[in-house]
Formats: sequence, C-alpha cells, structure tokens
Amino acid sequence: METTLVKELMVPLSEYATVSEDATLKEAVAALKKSQADFDQAKYRHRAVLIYDKANNIVGKVNFQAILKALEPKYDEMLSDRGPAHVGFTRKYQKDMLESLKLWQDPLDQICNKAAEIKVKTFMVKPVDSEMIEPEAPLSEAIHQLVLGHHQSLLVTKDGKVVGVLRLTDTFQVVSDAVLACDI
Repeated sequence: METTLVKELMVPLSEYATVSEDATLKEAVAALKKSQADFDQAKYRHRAVLIYDKANNIVGKVNFQAILKALEPKYDEMLSDRGPAHVGFTRKYQKDMLESLKLWQDPLDQICNKAAEIKVKTFMVKPVDSEMIEPEAPLSEAIHQLVLGHHQSLLVTKDGKVVGVLRLTDTFQVVSDAVLACDI
C-alpha cells in the first residue's frame, strides 16, 4: 500500500490567506473572504487566516471562533475562569448568560467600527508544537495529531518555517474516499 504524505494534501502557504500581525480584524476578514473566492471551489473553503510577523514568520492563526470572540470582549473574562464554553453548559444556561452579561447588544451594523480597531495580534491563536507537522510525515501521523489535539488544521513546517496547512477537511476527504472505495 502506498503511503500518502502530508505534502500531497497540504495547501501551500502561497494559497492561504495571510495578514501581518499589525493588521486589523477587518483586514483579516477581507483576506479570508478573498482567499475563499480565489480558492479552487472543488475544495473546501479556508476557515482561517495565518498571521505573520515583521520577519515574515507565521506566528499565529485567526479562525472563525477567534474572530467572533474578538468582537465581543466579554467572552475573554467570562471564559477565563470557567474553562471551555462547551463543557457542561445547558442551552438554557447559555441563553441566561447571553442576557445577563448583555453579550452582542450592539447593533450588527456597528460591528465594522470594532473590526477596524482590533489588531489581530491581540486575539490570534499562537500555534503550539502539537499543531506542527513535517511535509514528509505520513498521513497516519497527521490524523493522529488532528484527532488527539482536536485540531481543525496543522501547520506544515520545513526547516522551522511554515510552508503550508494540512486541513482536517482535506484529510477527511481522503479517508472518506477510501472508505467508499471498498466493495464489500
């Protein structure tokens, strides 16, 4: 059986949305929208923007969750002492929290003002070692990292530099195609 390597499935860095760490949330959203429009529509759209520093090194990532959290700063204080939001919160409790903390009270049309002021470096997620993988790594290793880490993607690194992104959606596509190819 031929081994599939990460480099065969990764999206090259040149095809991924990127912005400087000094960019605003609005600029990050614009970059994400542009990359989604430009990307091959036969594949799943990008769900994150990579953040680079002054030396052009990738230093963070901003995904849909991070953007929504950044637009409502009360989430940071609320979640910092309660742990992950998905653990043990009933739907009723979530609704009560929304009302009592007055989350998302500003009209949606005022959101552009917030987005133009917030810098991505203030809310980007900095990658950790478990989110990195080499281009020559086998797909089995990548799947293991994705599953154990609950990651939506892995940063593909070569010689300490990010060269691409291995997305969970692309990985699942390959696995699901293999499952369906079986004539049983």
